[in-house]
This record gives sequence, C-alpha cells and structure tokens, in this order.
Amino acid sequence: MDIKCWGSRGSIPVSGDQYSKYGGDTTCIEITAKSGETIIIDAGTGIRRLGKSLIERQVTQYYLLFTHAHWDHIHGFAFFRPLLFSKVKIIIQNRKFKNIDTQDVLNKVMKLPFFPIGLGDLQADIKFDTSLNDKFNIGSVHIETIPTSHTGGGLGYKFTEEGKSFVFLTDNELGFDHPEGVGFDAYLDFSRNVDLLFHDGEYTNAEYKLKTNWGHSSIQDVLDLGIKANVKKLGLFHLNQDRTDEQMDRIISECRADLKKKNSTLECFAVPCNMEIQL
Repeated sequence: MDIKCWGSRGSIPVSGDQYSKYGGDTTCIEITAKSGETIIIDAGTGIRRLGKSLIERQVTQYYLLFTHAHWDHIHGFAFFRPLLFSKVKIIIQNRKFKNIDTQDVLNKVMKLPFFPIGLGDLQADIKFDTSLNDKFNIGSVHIETIPTSHTGGGLGYKFTEEGKSFVFLTDNELGFDHPEGVGFDAYLDFSRNVDLLFHDGEYTNAEYKLKTNWGHSSIQDVLDLGIKANVKKLGLFHLNQDRTDEQMDRIISECRADLKKKNSTLECFAVPCNMEIQL
C-alpha cells in the first residue's frame, strides 16, 4: 500500500515560515491499495489539497473513513473539490458520533449560517456505508478498528496488505484512560510488530503534566508503546499547533538519543505534510 500524509497538524491549521517543514494542514491521510482503491482517513484541511491532486490524477472513486468528528478532522470536507463533479463516487463510513450519524454530522457542518451550500447540493455520488466498521476489506486491504482514548471517543485503524501493516492512532491518550478507550495494553496488542505506526504525539513530558485528560499523548508514552510493541517505524502525529519546525526537530533528536540509550532499533520521526511511504 502507498501512504501519503496531506495534513498532520493538530487542533487548528497554522501558517508561516516556522511551520514550512512539517506543514500546517490538519489531519488527512491517503492510502492507495495495490488493487487500486483510494482510502482517505479524515477530512481535515489537508483534504483540500488531496482533492486537487485526485482531480489532476483523474481518480474518481474513493472511500472516506473518520477517526472522530472534532473540527480539525472534518472542517476540510466542504472544500473537497471532487464533490462538485457528478462522475465522482465517494463511499463514506457511516457510524454514530455521540448518537449523531456521519451523514447528520456533515449535514450540520454544511448548512447556513456555517456554509452557503448543503450536502444535498453536491454533484458527486455520495454513499454512506455502515459496513465500513469493526473489521472489513477495501480491495486488497484488510482493515481493523479500535476505540481510542479521547474526549468523546474515536477510532484507530490497522491496515494490512500482503503481510505489511500500518496502524493509525491519532487523538489517543495513552497516559489516561478515557471512558471510551480500551487501555494501554489493548493499544500495545493492536500495534504489535507493525511495520508503521502513526501515533498522536501532541505533548512533551513537561506539557503533558499540565494537559492530562485532554485526549492527547506525551511523546514519552508513545515511544514506550513503540518499543514494547516492537514497531519498526514510528511517526509522531497530531503535531501541536504552536510547535515550530525547529522545536519539532529538536524533539525528534531527543527521541532518537533516548532510543539509542535504550538500544532500541525503532525508527522515529515526526510526520510532515506530503510524506509518502510505501509498504
């Protein structure tokens, strides 16, 4: 599978020279299966640029999955240009977000006074599919889900294809058990021996002491998970909205030094916009 990040910033998009390396767009991941299907995870502001790319590549059918429905994961949906074309077909995972289903969430976002046109005004063939939950297949990719430890809950995903695996756990607090979560050991089992893990790495240890129960992890907890799960590559995700490129580079250098002291072979990096990985 081919994986591309179109947005890794947390909470709110940012701009400026100090964010040029890692980018300012919020969560959006594109996965291309070997069988040709396009899978999109979340509709943060990164989905705007993804949409332009899909039009240029003349890709007209996609599957859209959501981790959860907080603003930074949905507020790019209305600016996803392929939705304006009748030849486009998009199959959207349908599930409940605090008793509101996906279609109702998007309807609420795309209506006056918040937006000038509604979901029903779009030209694309939009389908909401309840089968895209729990365990399911999209083309050659097998997908498993796990509840995340986050305010209001959410879903993490494992994508497996031809023996290679990618786990995506953003907005997941490892150091505090939210009611909707399943605990550290479950995330450990879910991530065990995977080739690639993208995990929420919002806070430094010092920051986390002041932000416990906010729904995001300390970087040290994420490193601990990666080591114990025998993950091959770990990408820190949901980058803090105030974290500059220089600060993020320094954090990664500290992480790598820590891993070296522990004789760990784990490869650690921060996930920038436009990163592409092939598994």
